[in-house]
Amino acid sequence: MRIILYTGKGGVGKTSISAATGLELARRGYRTLVMSVDPAHSLSDSFDLEKRLMDHEAGQLVAVAKNLWIQEVDVQEEISRHWDSVYSYVSALLNLSGLEQTLAEELAIFPGMEEVSSLLYVNQYVREKSFDVMLLDCAPTGESLRFVSIPTTLEWYMSKIFKLERRVARLVRPMFNTLTSVPLPQEDYFRNLQELHRKLSGIDKLLVDSKVTTVRLVTNPEKVVLKETQRAFTYFCLYGLTVDAVIVNRILPEEAGGGYFSAWKDTQRRWVESVEEFFAPVPVWRVPYFQDEVLGVERLNALGKALYGSRDPAKRYFNEAPYRFRKIHGGYEARLRLPFVSGKDVDLFKKNDELVIRIGVFKRHISLPQRMMRCEPLGARFENGELIVELGESHAQNKKGRETA
Repeated sequence: MRIILYTGKGGVGKTSISAATGLELARRGYRTLVMSVDPAHSLSDSFDLEKRLMDHEAGQLVAVAKNLWIQEVDVQEEISRHWDSVYSYVSALLNLSGLEQTLAEELAIFPGMEEVSSLLYVNQYVREKSFDVMLLDCAPTGESLRFVSIPTTLEWYMSKIFKLERRVARLVRPMFNTLTSVPLPQEDYFRNLQELHRKLSGIDKLLVDSKVTTVRLVTNPEKVVLKETQRAFTYFCLYGLTVDAVIVNRILPEEAGGGYFSAWKDTQRRWVESVEEFFAPVPVWRVPYFQDEVLGVERLNALGKALYGSRDPAKRYFNEAPYRFRKIHGGYEARLRLPFVSGKDVDLFKKNDELVIRIGVFKRHISLPQRMMRCEPLGARFENGELIVELGESHAQNKKGRETA
């Protein structure tokens, strides 16, 4: 079983890449599912199947080719299947606060419902061994990070808060109901959450198992897009997921000519030259800009061939997180796997929100998490094939802080 997440900044072409990958896998004989977990679904549009999907129930599996199915998770459908009592309780609270009933029902679809519903399907299909490969066409980066963080968050809630909250609600509900009209959650609300937790059991370990799950970041050769891709790369590493490829999409080919496109080609060439430096040692794949929009099976097949060539999309092309972060007393550590690099002449410096490391001809840019952006590199050492960089407040920052105080 393989699970591959395709994500990136909105508009970079990740849905087309996901759909093309699905066709390439199916052609190679893998039973493949492409699932859209983006609330703004466009997967059926990529296959140009709108008319065909009208005949199917929303959110269900749809066969689009031999060995290939697609699914666009419908949150309204999932509410009736998994969220009924939770949705009813939140809707009642919002309506009680003065919101009109229809608006309250809309707002009761809170962030996370769609992501959890998608994870439920993933876990179900894994347990049932329904497919050889599942491709998840994810929402833009921020929502994708929420998608992968939900299992950990739910596990924390169930172990730390759920039992206490349920016990308190059971004890105070009779008295509370006589004092106010504000409802406390009923027992079916807690049973609903408990059942959801049971159905999601194991998904957290599945997502961080690099033998099963990897992430592929889709980007374009533009500064703003690449900066967000770098941040996404860092945060997926923080969550313990393995990025096994970065796909640079929509590169203008040489035959695009000069004139109007000459400035764009120069800009793209500059960023394409830098992209491997940003993401090494993770492989970088390049995809040309097509002459027309990529819609329908024929054009998606062409995209798949341009992207993969002889490569098997189901394989893992990188097996571990290239770097990890750890909080230590008074600061942080960034750990990089560099088994073939010696510790001579390590040059460290910080540039805006990036840590730049240079060792001989080796150079690495690391986009720092938000909490570490104010830190400065204080030193580095090699240990068991890892470069360990210490990050914290510099002497000058400490002095300035004392003077301000």
